[in-house]
Amino acid sequence: MTDAGFTGLTREAWGVAADRLLLSLRPWAAPDHARIDLPGPNSAYGPDSDSLEAFARSFLLMAIRLKGDDGNDPHNLAEWYADGLRAGTDPASPHAWPRPDQLGQAKVEACSVALGLHLSRPWLWDRLSDLDRERIVAWLGTVVGSQYPPINWVWFQIVVETFLKSVGGPWAPADIESGLAVHESLYRGDGWYADGPERAFDHYNGWALHVYPLLWASMDPELCDPALEKAWRDRLSAFLTTAAHLVGGNGAPLVQGRSLTYRFAAAAPFWMGAITGATDLSPGVLRRAASGMLGHFLDRGVPDQRGLLNVGWYAEWPAIAQSYSGFGSPYWAVKGMLGLMLPADHPVWTAAEEPLPVERSDFTLELPEPGWIVSGTRADGIVRAVNHGTDHSVAGDERADSPLYARLGYSTHTMPPMAKPFWAQPLENSIGIVHPELGLSHRNGFVGIGPNVSIATTHWVRTDDDQGPEHGSGRGGAVIAGPRIAMGSLLRGSHEIRAALVDPTAELAPDQVLELSGWPLSADDPPEGESVDGRAEVRADELVSSVEGRIGFETANRRHTRESSALGNHTAVPLLRGPAVAGQLFVAVVSLSGAASEPLPQLRIGGREIEVSWSDGDSEPLSLDVF
Repeated sequence: MTDAGFTGLTREAWGVAADRLLLSLRPWAAPDHARIDLPGPNSAYGPDSDSLEAFARSFLLMAIRLKGDDGNDPHNLAEWYADGLRAGTDPASPHAWPRPDQLGQAKVEACSVALGLHLSRPWLWDRLSDLDRERIVAWLGTVVGSQYPPINWVWFQIVVETFLKSVGGPWAPADIESGLAVHESLYRGDGWYADGPERAFDHYNGWALHVYPLLWASMDPELCDPALEKAWRDRLSAFLTTAAHLVGGNGAPLVQGRSLTYRFAAAAPFWMGAITGATDLSPGVLRRAASGMLGHFLDRGVPDQRGLLNVGWYAEWPAIAQSYSGFGSPYWAVKGMLGLMLPADHPVWTAAEEPLPVERSDFTLELPEPGWIVSGTRADGIVRAVNHGTDHSVAGDERADSPLYARLGYSTHTMPPMAKPFWAQPLENSIGIVHPELGLSHRNGFVGIGPNVSIATTHWVRTDDDQGPEHGSGRGGAVIAGPRIAMGSLLRGSHEIRAALVDPTAELAPDQVLELSGWPLSADDPPEGESVDGRAEVRADELVSSVEGRIGFETANRRHTRESSALGNHTAVPLLRGPAVAGQLFVAVVSLSGAASEPLPQLRIGGREIEVSWSDGDSEPLSLDVF
């Protein structure tokens, strides 16, 4: 028997989960299957786009199932989706899909259609009539010569045109060459891609920028330069070594970045390691990471009682959506099921699950590319990332902070609150100056100095609170300048030394205040806690978040909000405040742990230098002598 000792998820269990997702869509489909209109919000692109998303993304899962089971199709998936393809690409059909040259989002969905046709070719494409094939080629062919934004989207054109080439359709070598050039421009080193020219480090690195290149390389080996494929394999291997450290003991991925409603799509790069062999991780670790993510959501009511992936995290929570997210969007989660392409006798399915890094021992590592310091603690399974390099922006940008990117910390066990007030000002995991009218200042556009120090030219932004769903980046608006603040971190185990130094040349009003806030805890019931003796603590669901002032702070308190997080209706954040004085150093211990954590570190502070003695006997310096 296959050993799934950590998660209990065998390949058969994965297949059951995949089939449930596919079959649960059928009641919501039109009689011709071209439209799948699910309950839930529409994206900014409208219901026609959202319906196409639901079809195309689930079509890819259908193809994955056929590929891995060598065409075995007890649920008649191939013919069901073939009907939808016929109607969707027939211009005379009442349910004809918008073409990629008519709707930008259709460029994305065309890729899922093309990739699905490639994977399922013997059981679907090869059995279509010539007329059906001509119409599909005509629909897909409108991507040729189109312009795509210089982000992960270039792969949608590359994949579609490669499939078209394989079936004698139109394609343009120049499109593929330019897309490959964009992809190479996004690489930052050690397995990390930025999704565009900004400091946009998030899960797109794994579920898009590592997945598509190696899938494409197998579509047409004549098109792919062997040296480039080798580079991609090396990059995936480097990334997976890091990525395994970013999975919590509870199976959750790091809760950071846009498109979080794709959920277990974060498992996709681990499956690519298994599919390609481009990894130093054992099959048991790859399987444990991927199954842990799926299991995390299965255990928390995903999919919902109807068998649907709603717009949310666990339960439906529309505020998690970006402007491009509609009821079909969550089905990009199917990329996290790529492992079902592999047959039951593949080593990733026959090997016993092995522990994740956070389940083996405590660890701390630096990731220079995204500008993170990461710690994992075995006792509670929490992985934390302290952030001094990512904001989905560029140095000098004066937009507001995005909760998804610009906070000082992200973890596998907490979620940055995403209700409207948290887009207007950074109310958790931040350091800022309190403005009497506009609240807390922003750090977006900061300058990173290594993975643990950054300098922010703080500013306030008059944002529009009535705007709809965000795209992911911070909001724009009229800007009011604030002082420069250097921010620094040291991280070990549950504890971070979080420090700030106000520019000694800054001109500040006598009543201005600096605030430092800690990790947000969310639950269905109000988190408990107290604030006393320069320390604030909140507790919820066996987690403890605390901040303890060491220098510069005068008061400790807690912030409470409602309906701000997909993790619960109530959110609490511990915080400290002190007078904002030019040249003032502020130092606090910021902690996130299970019910029990290691002893607090000891600090020696002199001038702008901090010497930290950790409980394990190691010592470490932090300098904010940067002005």
